[in-house]
Amino acid sequence: MQTSDSAEVLTHVSRNVRRLRLATGLSQAALADQSGVSRRTVIKLEAGEANISLTGLDRLAESLGVTFVDLVAEPSAPRSFINEIVWRGQHPRSVATLMASVPANKEAQLLTWSLEPTERYVGEPDPAGWSEMILVFEGTLRIVTTEETVLRSAGEHYAFATSQDFSYVNEGQQLTRFARIVVS
Repeated sequence: MQTSDSAEVLTHVSRNVRRLRLATGLSQAALADQSGVSRRTVIKLEAGEANISLTGLDRLAESLGVTFVDLVAEPSAPRSFINEIVWRGQHPRSVATLMASVPANKEAQLLTWSLEPTERYVGEPDPAGWSEMILVFEGTLRIVTTEETVLRSAGEHYAFATSQDFSYVNEGQQLTRFARIVVS
């Protein structure tokens, strides 16, 4: 199985945002206003030079009337097998890979994640109605939300609403791997 590198995904995002923005007739400034993402970020994103949060991509997708997957995946990729890296941490093995997507109220996404020791992913609150389900495969994962903090080990799971601050932290001494299902 081959995985795209982050530069290739940024190219997909750059092309997709521009193509979808033009198709909706929005200017870069109008897209920025509607999404709450800065105009500078929209410009840099379309140029393939911006780093944007997953929540920022969700906001752009909503403003463009498409899904997160429509922004990050190669347009011809089948939704049942996407396999795109959508996040990289500071450590080389800390990555999130979008594996697949299926329809839900809006959509459901299956991602695999790995976090090296001391690595942290900080999420931004999603709109009301969004949720996540986590299943830890290896290591230990601390999940911190506005409401509570839980520790999950290999074989354990956790589900929560993401309309709050949340983060994933590997405080252990080994790589942590987990599946993340996002439902909107």
